[in-house]
Amino acid sequence: MPAEQIPVESLTEEQAAAELAFLSSEIARNDELYHGHDAPEISDADYDALKRRNDAIEKRFPQLIRADSPSVKVGAAPLATFAPITHSRPMLSLDNTFSDEDVLDFVNSVYRFLGQLPDDSIAFTAEPKIDGLSMSIRYENGRLVNAATRGDGTTGENVTENIRTIKDIPARLPAGVPDVVEVRGEVYMTKSDFLALNEKMAAEGKQTYVNPRNTAAGSLRQLDAKVTASRNLKFFAYAWGEMSDMPADTQMGMVEQFKTWGFPVNPLMKRLSSVEEIIGHYNEIGLERPDLDYEIDGVVYKVDRLDLQARLGFRSRSPRWATAHKFPAEQAFTHVEKIDIQVGRTGALTPVARLTPVTVGGVVVTNATLHNEDYIKGIGNSGERIREDDHDIRIGDTVIVQRAGDVIPQVLDVVMEKRPADTVPYEFPKKCPVCGSHAVRERHEKTGKLDSVTRCTGGFVCRAQAIEHLKHFVSRNAFDIEGLGAKQIDFFFEAEDLALQIRTAPDIFTLKKRQETSALTKLENIEGFGKVSVRKLFDAIDERRNIALHRLIYALGIRHVGETTAKLLARHYGTYDAFESAMKEASGFSGDAWADLNNIEGIGEVVARAMVEFFKEPRNVAVIDRLLAEVSPQEAEQVAASNSPVAGKTVVFTGSLEKFTRDEAKERAEGLGAKVAGSVSKKTDYVVAGPGAGSKLDKATELGVQVMTEDEWLSFIGA
Repeated sequence: MPAEQIPVESLTEEQAAAELAFLSSEIARNDELYHGHDAPEISDADYDALKRRNDAIEKRFPQLIRADSPSVKVGAAPLATFAPITHSRPMLSLDNTFSDEDVLDFVNSVYRFLGQLPDDSIAFTAEPKIDGLSMSIRYENGRLVNAATRGDGTTGENVTENIRTIKDIPARLPAGVPDVVEVRGEVYMTKSDFLALNEKMAAEGKQTYVNPRNTAAGSLRQLDAKVTASRNLKFFAYAWGEMSDMPADTQMGMVEQFKTWGFPVNPLMKRLSSVEEIIGHYNEIGLERPDLDYEIDGVVYKVDRLDLQARLGFRSRSPRWATAHKFPAEQAFTHVEKIDIQVGRTGALTPVARLTPVTVGGVVVTNATLHNEDYIKGIGNSGERIREDDHDIRIGDTVIVQRAGDVIPQVLDVVMEKRPADTVPYEFPKKCPVCGSHAVRERHEKTGKLDSVTRCTGGFVCRAQAIEHLKHFVSRNAFDIEGLGAKQIDFFFEAEDLALQIRTAPDIFTLKKRQETSALTKLENIEGFGKVSVRKLFDAIDERRNIALHRLIYALGIRHVGETTAKLLARHYGTYDAFESAMKEASGFSGDAWADLNNIEGIGEVVARAMVEFFKEPRNVAVIDRLLAEVSPQEAEQVAASNSPVAGKTVVFTGSLEKFTRDEAKERAEGLGAKVAGSVSKKTDYVVAGPGAGSKLDKATELGVQVMTEDEWLSFIGA
């Protein structure tokens, strides 16, 4: 559970980092359920709320974006039941928007990235977002050769034989098509076919299905293609993968071409220019939604011209030239039965309301976040009132619960007319409910402002913090030790026998030796383990004795240091020795090492200070020394383009760039293996200065750093 669930605009960096860690894990779990097993635990609207919260936090704190973030991941790993197919071009997801303001931001971002263009000069397509299963269908010389699900975006499941049973999908394309054609779209089941199937299942005394999307996905993943054929699945084409020749130069033109080749395309798709037209079409489709015979959950907007799509390019998991405008989620009323306190890895005490079960957006809700002490009182992070008439939240209250925009449901307000007379204000604990240590709200040393987080002072004395740190250490994007999950960590942490005990990370790597040399309890004799599972566990631990540098840095659990930050640090310093040495040299928060740390693009002072403080604590260094006696961190792989003159060099862009936007400049430089920094230092190799360059140019001149104009830079990199 995340440490904090307060409004995004009120989050501190620490709270944001803790919440992003939770979001990564929770969204990945739901991705696996949804994409891999067609068995989601939450509705699409609830899932969108998870993603929206994550995106909002990342937008405010870009330096905290994690490598395992939902913004850099797609789907879930393909099931082993089907043979894998590697997509010739990745199947990426779309970013989501939820309001008219979000749509305006999306359109404005397109104009900003491309530079100054007249208003309404860029056309967009708008089409319903089908709630089905994404599919890529490959044709060679006009014949269907294979079909694959999205999978994790890179590798999907081979469902070719099942796809051949869908009447909407042609087995052969007409003469004259390109030699290689990959048509992408959505496999779905109509509402009427879904209802008819459920009536049939009920009549036969069999279990009925939950919704059309999951039924379509499950039908497509049948091992017997005859079952798939009996389900009458449908298909809409709207995108493409590899094409040996492009038959059109616009998004609309490509979709119209698909129609001539025999693919169904959505008749509600339009080409529009202004934001007003786009939002108007969204509203029209929303009104038609109940009467459509297929499920939709929003409208997709795409830049129409393919050359502009190419210029805009991609983020790690989504195109800059497209977004999905989702339909809104729901709210409901329920009762607060009690309030529990949960303690996170960093000691944050998070209150959670236990609710009388209520259905919101098709999901039964039993818990809701209460964020922190102030949120319960109705106070925002800046001291403002966040609910009318000083409404606090009490046990016994009737409350309004919403699942849009938050990781777990959020209590929006209290229905004061239904408040029982005997309720009393909730008293936030002054001691940790786990270890009994004092729980305090720290005061910011610079601003004097009281932190919204109440934190246990017990540190690793607190079982909750110590055990959560271990779970973080072995998590998927840290050491990722197979067979050592949350359940096993709980067991080893609570073990009394020294031969079994794991209380700190180094204990993981000494477990095998202690088992071999101890006469105490043997793990293989404990229920739930056995010789084979113990051997596999020890093998998995040994496999992680050589670990990628960024994984080790991330696994240390330093506050504010997510996966993305860990990768930045690994790439910058190259080796663990250089990284630790730099952190220790920066202990006075001044000097070259401190300046160098702060100059890393994406590292702010808050993150830098947290890292330096971590290495100033002798107990942390002692644990790391013990860990390094057992594991060997690898040197970081440097991103470098072959024959690139700027590979491994540090570049700073300054001034008003005229040949390209700042985003384009950064992306091009990093693609060539350069490091893009935000300020000039002794380690800067090149400064690219446009008109109006000021202090950075002066600094470069002072330090003797090579300065280039935009034209000189383009010539230098061979553009």
